[in-house]
Parts: sequence; C-alpha cells; structure tokens
Amino acid sequence: MDLPVVVGVDGSGPSLRAVDWAADEAVLRGVALRLVYASLWERYEGDRLAEDLGEPAERVRAQDVVESAARRARRRRADVKLSTDIVPEEPEYVLLRESRSASLLVTGTRGRSGVAEALLGSVSLTVAGHAHCPTVVVRGSHDNRGGARDDHARAGDGPARSRESRAPSSGRVVVGVGEKAPLRFAFEEARRRGVPVEAVRAWRCPARESTDHPRQTGEPARLHEQQAVQALEEALQGAPADVEVHRRVVEGHARTVLVDASRDAGLLIVGARRRPRHFGLQLGRVAHGVLHHSACPVAVVPEWND
Repeated sequence: MDLPVVVGVDGSGPSLRAVDWAADEAVLRGVALRLVYASLWERYEGDRLAEDLGEPAERVRAQDVVESAARRARRRRADVKLSTDIVPEEPEYVLLRESRSASLLVTGTRGRSGVAEALLGSVSLTVAGHAHCPTVVVRGSHDNRGGARDDHARAGDGPARSRESRAPSSGRVVVGVGEKAPLRFAFEEARRRGVPVEAVRAWRCPARESTDHPRQTGEPARLHEQQAVQALEEALQGAPADVEVHRRVVEGHARTVLVDASRDAGLLIVGARRRPRHFGLQLGRVAHGVLHHSACPVAVVPEWND
C-alpha cells in the first residue's frame, strides 16, 4: 500500500503554498494527497456564516478551510487523488500522529497567527523535530507563479488553470552529506524530478590549529579539506547511476553553506537523528538553522538511532 503525502492546512497563505507543493509531490510519487485540518488552530472570521447556516462557528470554519484547500489542490493538479480530514485536536499532535502513516508530511512556514513569515512557526518546528517520516517545510517561491494573489483567493473562484506538467521545482536537489537517510531521499527526489543532486560537505579548521604554528597555517586547513573530500566520496559510494551527482566541498559552518546553496535550489535536504526514548526537540543545529533561513523548501529526513 502506497502511503499518502499529508499536508497540514489552516487557511493561511503559507499553508496554501504548502498545498500547491504537496499536490505536485503527490502526483510525482503516484500517491494520494491527504489534507488535514486541526480544528484547534487559530480561529478566524466565520461567525456570521455559522449563524446563517445554523451550525457551530468552529465547524463552519474548519469546513471552509478544508474545502478551499481541496479546490486549490485540484486546480493545481486535476489528477491528484484527494482525501480530507478535520480533527478536533492540537495541530502538533495531529500531524505527528499522521506522520506514522505518511510517506511525506508537508507544512507551511507559519500559521495564520504568524507575524513574520521569514521565521518558522512553532507547529512546523515541532513537527520537523519529531515526525516519523520525512517532513518538508515549504519556504521560498518554489515555482508558485500565482503569487500572493492566489494565496488569499478562494481556491474554487475564477477559471481553473491547468498545471499538469508542473513539478514541485525544476531546480536541483541539494543535500547536506552526513547521514545515509538524507542521501537516499535526495536520490529518490532527484530521480522523480529529473534534476541533479548537489552533495555538499562543509568543513572548518579549528582556530587553535591555524594559529599555534603561524608558519604552517595552510597545512591544517588542507588536512581538514582532504578529510571532508574523503568523507564525501565514501558517502557517495554506490550512488545510483541514473542520477547526476555534483560534489561540493566548502569551508564554513554547515548551516551557512547550505543556506547559501538553497538560493537557487528546488529542494534542500538535511538529516535529523531520532532517539526513540528522547522527548525533546530532535533537530541538530544545522537542521534548525536551515529551517529558519533557507530560500527554498527544506526536507528534514529522520535517521533513527537505538
């Protein structure tokens, strides 16, 4: 049984862009798209409509959000297999439970209460730090030509526009090389899109090594660079022959290097180690940094440790 792509919706602009991305991805994978609304998300205008229909305001709001998101998804990809659900729980709990039976979980950057879309909302951060399946936080423009006008429009209003040939993005897939799971995910995503993978390994020379012996400043740096090159080559052994792979070794902090690489990428992929009995936020500094600052959608791929 093929697991669906699940996207959390709440009626906000970022969540509608996430619906676009998730609809494209579901069609690429050949799986269903599942739209999930947690009804304890922030309330917005809808009381008058509820009074007219004689129904509870919260239920009307939830139905309106889900129906609008469904129309949006069908306009984006008419061939997408679609299901919806309204769950009366907090969004973090709902989406984490959904991640146990999803191939991919997709969220926007912030909900309707967000005051600065450049920063990551608490729901998306919590989900990325605990999900059981890979999670994509949709940042950047990601080939959404509709722009802000479409983000706030009713998904069913106006003439439908065909977008059947559109993939989530035509840009390359960038992956931070460290764990194995993110690399496997990167190869699969690049194959679906028909784009190359850029495998990035960052390295740094500790300050004490470059200053203790001023006459030998260059030697420690070369050693660290060589170690990074070797680690990258070892990680890419067995890379699939049908995926074009570009190798890149860069001096600098990993999160800064990856954010820079995201500026003209279609998808940035990082790993996050998971420990089954650990209850805190399971995101490393690199994943946390790129989730807040990447210029393109970010996939966080869990790597499970016993």
